[in-house]
Amino acid sequence: MSMHNQTEELSIEDYKLDLENRIRNLLWTVSGDYTLDVKPDVSLFLRSREIALYDGIKQGAFAKYFDKNLLGLYLVKKIYLDASETELTSLAQLCIESAVGEKICEERPGVRRMRKKALEDILDQEYETLPSYDKLLDRLKIAVFRDVLAGSVQPLEKKLSAFRDRIYECGKTEDTMELIRIIDSLYNTVIDPDFEKKNGSLERVMAVTLEELTEFGWEDYLNEEMYEDALENYVEKITERMTDLEDASLTEDMEEKRKARNKITVVSEEALQKAHTYVELNFGRSYLTPAEEKRMNYLMCRGIHGDCSLYFTEGILKNPVRDNYQYQYAKRLRNKNIWVYHDKHRIAKRNISALTELLKKSLVIRSENQEVLSDRGLIVPSRLWRVGRSSEANLFKRILRGDNTDFAVDVLIDASGSQMSRQGDVALQAYMISSALSNVDIPHRVMSYCTFWDHTILHRFREYDDPAEADEDIFNYVTSSNNRDGLAIKAVGYGLLQREEEKKILIILSDGRPYDVIINRPNARNPQPYHGKYAISDTATEVRRLRSQGVSVLGVFAGEEKDLAAEKKIFGKDFAYIRDIGNFSRIVGRYLTKQLEADN
Repeated sequence: MSMHNQTEELSIEDYKLDLENRIRNLLWTVSGDYTLDVKPDVSLFLRSREIALYDGIKQGAFAKYFDKNLLGLYLVKKIYLDASETELTSLAQLCIESAVGEKICEERPGVRRMRKKALEDILDQEYETLPSYDKLLDRLKIAVFRDVLAGSVQPLEKKLSAFRDRIYECGKTEDTMELIRIIDSLYNTVIDPDFEKKNGSLERVMAVTLEELTEFGWEDYLNEEMYEDALENYVEKITERMTDLEDASLTEDMEEKRKARNKITVVSEEALQKAHTYVELNFGRSYLTPAEEKRMNYLMCRGIHGDCSLYFTEGILKNPVRDNYQYQYAKRLRNKNIWVYHDKHRIAKRNISALTELLKKSLVIRSENQEVLSDRGLIVPSRLWRVGRSSEANLFKRILRGDNTDFAVDVLIDASGSQMSRQGDVALQAYMISSALSNVDIPHRVMSYCTFWDHTILHRFREYDDPAEADEDIFNYVTSSNNRDGLAIKAVGYGLLQREEEKKILIILSDGRPYDVIINRPNARNPQPYHGKYAISDTATEVRRLRSQGVSVLGVFAGEEKDLAAEKKIFGKDFAYIRDIGNFSRIVGRYLTKQLEADN
């Protein structure tokens, strides 16, 4: 379901930062340069998820393969010499699509489906504004889209076919100037055959000086608030728009209607230069010292996770860098999580009470003293007749004292963006488990995880020996970005294994998808994208490794039925599918009591 269809249910502003993060993540991932200063167009989510994400991917791909500043400056110079801004930009957009679209699909096969869906959505939404027969540029756009959707070059009238073939030559270029030559030639042929005669060749265009551009009145091309430093703002505007394919006027119209309906004030996001600084600003300060963080990364980030980093935080609400948009966003989501709890408080309290009673009974059984026959202890007179008659005399009795204090539990919650729609329910499930464990004084820790760029964020809500009041911090749960389940489980399992308790239990609330991104960082030491069977196998391996070390691992499934198969591969028989939250205590309680009574 596209964001366009969901706008009545969800305010896009509530998810603005997360959407920006996702687009930035994709762009930086594809380009391999996280210092790129980008301003993601979140309003494209009003069109569709695929349009927005593919736009980010394509921006990253173009920055990787070509010099976007050189092309942007060419467009500005051409417009200075009287080229039509709208038509030149539209032509450049088609040529850029040809130049990078197929390249990135071949390099990252998962993008192909997204590309097709994005182009399909653009055509569907712009059906009413399809061109009349005499608009060659719009007909070329439809022809290019149709070829991508069909997966092959479709028949076309001779004149238009020649122009389309010229556009497809962009896919063979690796040099920005060669791409500029094709765009310039097409503009002078398709859009304005008299341009060269009136204004000069490409050499004349490229010879336009900075002084000439600076003196020109670019204010006429800009919004009123962008007048200051007009040339710089205009170049930036053109450079941002040149990778688009959709009709910007339709997007702007939808955005204006949304703002009018929701009375939204747009909050601009400060461009950040370093990924670690960005993580700290948006997820809160780390509670580890630099030395501790370095040690954990050295121990955990090996093998297929060798190019990753771990970041441990108690969240932006507890340790903010400053009161920024993300801080306010996290506060709103905490309030929403609490609202879900109040809306379902009767069910929640009933589940907590039932789970508490189940745990108490198991602990009582475990704590009861037992008398057993032994070869030492207090003598049993009635068994003395066995002396000399049996090799297993067992003339004594011993009292085995029960112990209910040798348990530690970790609760790990998937906090990737795919959990956004069920965020309140997931927080409620974790809260119910934590409250019941607090009621019976079992040491437990609750953490969530998500992945931004190469940082896997581990957000700690409560530590093992915190008081029961700490359970409420679970409502600080926020979903964002992607996920890398194998690394998160490995890191949390390491902490659990350091505990002295004999019996250790790990409960993972996930959606059965150990990944939430289909592209990998280029030039990484691990070249294979973390998704599909690769990610499922890695996550299952970490689960089996912990089980072999004595940790009982339970997967609590909080996803869609189509992802059940992956959940089963990861957790085997020890997973719970919670279709109805009213049955939560019974299903989870059955597993926990089995573990508590296992050695009794």
